[in-house]
Amino acid sequence: MNIALLCHDHKKELMEQFCLAYSGILAKHQICATDSTGRLVAEATGLPITLYLSHEHGGSQQIGARIAYNEIDMVLFFTDPQTHELDEDLDYITRLCDQYNIPFATNVATAEMLIMGLARGDLDWRNIVKPGSAPFLP
Repeated sequence: MNIALLCHDHKKELMEQFCLAYSGILAKHQICATDSTGRLVAEATGLPITLYLSHEHGGSQQIGARIAYNEIDMVLFFTDPQTHELDEDLDYITRLCDQYNIPFATNVATAEMLIMGLARGDLDWRNIVKPGSAPFLP
């Protein structure tokens, strides 16, 4: 499965801790992320992560394009409800996930449910939706 990671600045540490806690599950999948989020997670976990541009330079749009081409199976976008930064990016990713039926978490509780479901095989239906798809391209 291809998993995309994004987060607001105030949630980067939470994303790092979450990925560290679930690195055993995440290691079995391909992960992509916007630049600074991906670097933090990679340094903390040792997981290989395909890095896209930072959100300021279009990284959310790059991930959005992957969603539209059915190349993303799950999105974890930890949001800070106290900030208005990235509102357009969050709205864009949310609409794409809804349109293309991509499991999407904006908080750690929902992300944990998705990761545990991923480990149990609950998301294997995504392989039927996109048989033979390739992992991320750099």
